[in-house]
Amino acid sequence: MTNSQPTRGSAITAIDAARSEQYRFLARLLMAAPDQALMEAISQLEGDQTALGQAYGALATAAASTDPRAVEREYFELFVGVGRGELLPYASFYLTGFLNERPLAVLRTDLAQLGVARAEGRFEPEDHIALLLEVMADMAAGNIETGLDGQGAFFARHIAPWAGQFFDDLAIAPSARFYRAVAEIGRLLTDIESRAFTLAA
Repeated sequence: MTNSQPTRGSAITAIDAARSEQYRFLARLLMAAPDQALMEAISQLEGDQTALGQAYGALATAAASTDPRAVEREYFELFVGVGRGELLPYASFYLTGFLNERPLAVLRTDLAQLGVARAEGRFEPEDHIALLLEVMADMAAGNIETGLDGQGAFFARHIAPWAGQFFDDLAIAPSARFYRAVAEIGRLLTDIESRAFTLAA
């Protein structure tokens, strides 16, 4: 999403690197349907016995058994549609019932203070779930200098109030099949991060 300046000479922990990768992976799947190469890569993922690991395993199984063209159609029905998709993945809509409302204005102010601008060629409002996840990925990676407190504040203000409901809705959306597994990863990641930020406060 973002044009942000990397933190020069900063080092991040393995945990933060993993957090960044998970945020960015989820953002990628929510911004556009995965192509065949990405589907093949996803099908090779291996989970573990944790709830999140099992969710990644389920996603790998879904990718291995699904044609990329079917996932492309699924993505269209879910997020684009004829007129509109089954879901509107925007903070403003979830928090107010309308697009381009106050939550978007507040977000734009916060992004400007962080020195983050929408990348050229991106036209979605900044409160799209994928773009918010990209910001979290850049924060965790140290590309946006905020520290853990800043990450927690951004998450609490712009993601926590609605992302859980969005992922619950995605899981039961009529067209969701492959994206049902994506929804479970999103739900678990949101819950894990919420708990972590609460403990760190």
